[in-house]
Amino acid sequence: MNDNHAKGRVAVMDEPEKLSYREYELPKPGPGAVLLKVLRSNICGSELHIWRGQHPTKKKGVLGHEMIGEIHSLGDGVTTDYAGEPIQKGDRIVSAYYITCRKCTACREGHFHLCEHAYDFWNQPPEVSPHFHGTFASHYYIHPDQYFYKVPDNVSETSAASANCALSQVYFGLDKAGVTYGQTIVIQGAGGLGLNATAVAKEKGARVIVVDGVESRLQQAKLFGADHTLNLNDYGSVEERAKAVLDLTDGKGAEFAMEVAGVPAAFAEGIHYIRPGGKYVTIGNITPGKLIEFDPGLLTRKSIQIIPVVRYNPWYLYKALKFLSDTQGKYPFDGMIDAEFSMDDIKLALDKSAAREVTRATIIMDRQ
Repeated sequence: MNDNHAKGRVAVMDEPEKLSYREYELPKPGPGAVLLKVLRSNICGSELHIWRGQHPTKKKGVLGHEMIGEIHSLGDGVTTDYAGEPIQKGDRIVSAYYITCRKCTACREGHFHLCEHAYDFWNQPPEVSPHFHGTFASHYYIHPDQYFYKVPDNVSETSAASANCALSQVYFGLDKAGVTYGQTIVIQGAGGLGLNATAVAKEKGARVIVVDGVESRLQQAKLFGADHTLNLNDYGSVEERAKAVLDLTDGKGAEFAMEVAGVPAAFAEGIHYIRPGGKYVTIGNITPGKLIEFDPGLLTRKSIQIIPVVRYNPWYLYKALKFLSDTQGKYPFDGMIDAEFSMDDIKLALDKSAAREVTRATIIMDRQ
């Protein structure tokens, strides 16, 4: 604990849709670790799955992962971030929200994003030291083997807060698929993931078609670079929507599609948009057991490659921050947040987000 025996607060989900607050003395970071003061933490779709009791592993505990903080204290040996940039107390930091042990089977094979120990600490109850396991809290403990990076000076707090989840993950998925100049991608979903994916795909030189059922989201997608938008409600069937995509691609279909809607039916629909030999990146559906009818014969005959993506290789967080810095002012990343809440109102923020009364909410943490 620190010299002043100062305390911090954590918001704890005791069970789905039940929240309480607890206080713990701030831990002194061990060698290789960092303690952050959380500035803000967004409500990601993953939090809503957990809040509703739909997450496969996390049923209670400290929530939050999409965030930005400032350095409160540094453990022994920590003088730079994971890009070699010198750091000091007060610097703004974002971190990968998972561990990369570099020793498990997945890490040894180069799949850092699939580390078997990714959530060793995130899944710990708050009673277990160092207590601050999630970012719906006044402070957050970054463990050794947890990548973190200093935020560029020209990147706003609001923009940087979503870098360690939405932006990094779609960037990783687009790179895995090999999206590049002159190709077409259909992005299913214009929420946080979809808007970030639209901007990255556009910067790669792709032509972007965004599909969603909410017109205000589609209008926002245009601000993030979408060349065409399709409102699901304007078409009566999958076949009609697929024809609309064909009409926009000279009758060939798109080289790529990316599912970030989090709706099983969207996954089944996506292969209809893709031309033979194309690739399909799926990110949004993360809850096992939610089933949908699927046409495997169409997938086979089109020889479509499916690329599932969970998390991202942690250096993509650095790429995401550089992307934000390099495109500063070009896309309205700050405008993605449409509601701000205090730390005392986290339950309200979760409830309103789950009810879709707000699209992208952020929690402004205690600043004392």
